[in-house]
Amino acid sequence: MRRREFIALLAGAAASRPLAAIAQQGERVGRIGVLMNNAAEHPEGQPAITAFRQALQQLGWSDGRNMRMDIRWGENDVDRDRKYATELVALTPDVILAAGTLAVTALQRVTRAVPIVFVRVADPIGAGIVNTLARPGGNVTGFMNYEYSLSGKWVEVLKQIEPRLTHAAVVRDAANPAGIAQFGAIRTTASSLGVDVSPIDIRDAGEIERAIADFARSPNGGLIVTPGAGSSVHIAQIVTLAARYKLPAVYSDRFIAARGGLISYGPEGIDQFRHAADYVDRILKGEKAGDLPVQAPTKYQLVINLKTAKALDLTIPQALITTSDEVIE
Repeated sequence: MRRREFIALLAGAAASRPLAAIAQQGERVGRIGVLMNNAAEHPEGQPAITAFRQALQQLGWSDGRNMRMDIRWGENDVDRDRKYATELVALTPDVILAAGTLAVTALQRVTRAVPIVFVRVADPIGAGIVNTLARPGGNVTGFMNYEYSLSGKWVEVLKQIEPRLTHAAVVRDAANPAGIAQFGAIRTTASSLGVDVSPIDIRDAGEIERAIADFARSPNGGLIVTPGAGSSVHIAQIVTLAARYKLPAVYSDRFIAARGGLISYGPEGIDQFRHAADYVDRILKGEKAGDLPVQAPTKYQLVINLKTAKALDLTIPQALITTSDEVIE
């Protein structure tokens, strides 16, 4: 065999070898897929990925050395999620990180074999993602957004901000399987505080505007904006309408308060990605996703936007300010 042909043969063989075989000094390369539920420019998008990478690095996984990460941004769009779920599975990853219920269910339609670690999922049992929290079974596990008891806290906070509150509209994603149980928890707490609640189901921008405008005609009202794909897509509109109609509103995510929402209370969203890195590491080292328990958040944060409160002519109780994790002025 000629020398040139021999070199070409070696090059071709090297190109066809799996990623794990070409790591430095024979070290295994773990391939990780990521399907995010927001856009790349979302305020919690890149910071979440950065936190995930850093946590993996602390566990010994370094991008470009023994790890390769493929990221897709679903933007809470059903069609995008389906397309990117298929793309990621075709890359034959060792494990996939999925953010949000839509991303997880899209992946489950494509594979029941590739391990999936989820974050930002409200009700994994109700959504049919896992069988139980303690032993999820199958190829999926992860980290819940919150427990339903958290939902009652939103009513309490809203009542503290506006003691005259007599009724609240629960803005929710009609397609979210957690919606019914979530609304039940909100209504139970609201009843004990003398507040009537009614749902506003999110379907499109026009319906949101009409529903909030109708609700605002009655005095002493407020909004409870629950997390979900629909509310995430329309959150800027909801914040604008709350300001227009002088409605106090409570949200679940810090970035909403940072962008003009009155107050937020919910789990520290970036923290879930750090915990997810631990599960990804364990799966890459041989553990099964179905044997790892689904976990609820352990860290919550209360954020208050005093500038928005002033625009709504509201005085935030000092006790609430004192117990808050962040005050935006």
